[in-house]
Amino acid sequence: MPVFYGKEITSPLMLGTAQYPSPAILAEAFRASHAGIATVSLRREGGEGAAFHQLIRELNVAVLPNTAGCHGVKEAVTTAHMAREFFDTPWIKLEVIGDHDTLQPDVVALIEAARILCSEGFEVFPYCTEDLSICERLLDAGCKVLMPWGAPIGSGRGLNNIYGLKTLRAHYPDVPLVVDAGIGLPSHAAQAMELGYDAVLLNTAVAKAGDPVAMARAMALAIEAGALARAADPIEARDMASPSTPLMGMAVLA
Repeated sequence: MPVFYGKEITSPLMLGTAQYPSPAILAEAFRASHAGIATVSLRREGGEGAAFHQLIRELNVAVLPNTAGCHGVKEAVTTAHMAREFFDTPWIKLEVIGDHDTLQPDVVALIEAARILCSEGFEVFPYCTEDLSICERLLDAGCKVLMPWGAPIGSGRGLNNIYGLKTLRAHYPDVPLVVDAGIGLPSHAAQAMELGYDAVLLNTAVAKAGDPVAMARAMALAIEAGALARAADPIEARDMASPSTPLMGMAVLA
């Protein structure tokens, strides 16, 4: 199971809490997913009030508040301070959005905000790209987890840059890595785990599915399968065929 900032999590699936048809379906989807972490937007909490907060508590999973919707350093840092006070946790999923259409991170502002928050005792989970130089600077800023995107948030496109994600995993074998955003199908989640990632964070793929509860269960099974496949040391892809049946002992025809 993944370990983030010294805390072992019960499942590699991290699930968001937005966009569900109803609070009851949200709770049922979480039970079906066996998710180890619930991500929560402070903005959403502000609109839902005490009832939503109580619902999150009843999920009985670790809570990771985020700075979703923030577009600058000051806004993200202020939101993180509010989240720490409200949720009583040093954890923060740090999002600083740079582009309105793709919701791609503003990596310059992200690094600066991460440096400030880490110096103030936050345990930062930065939503970033798979760029090695950016990730190195986030680690230098004090982050001990990296959360590169698979594809734009809510797009359901899966893993757009397999090479980049594989390179990041190889470059940082001991850093907890989470694929965050872009997951649309269970096969995408399984693929992330097969690459050796420690966890997958998703929301839209479950919340907006025709049957969120069934999709939550499917994601849980896919992540388990991907992790087992990685641990099993899968064969390497080949350009040529390799017969599975031995040639020795075959009949010799006259």
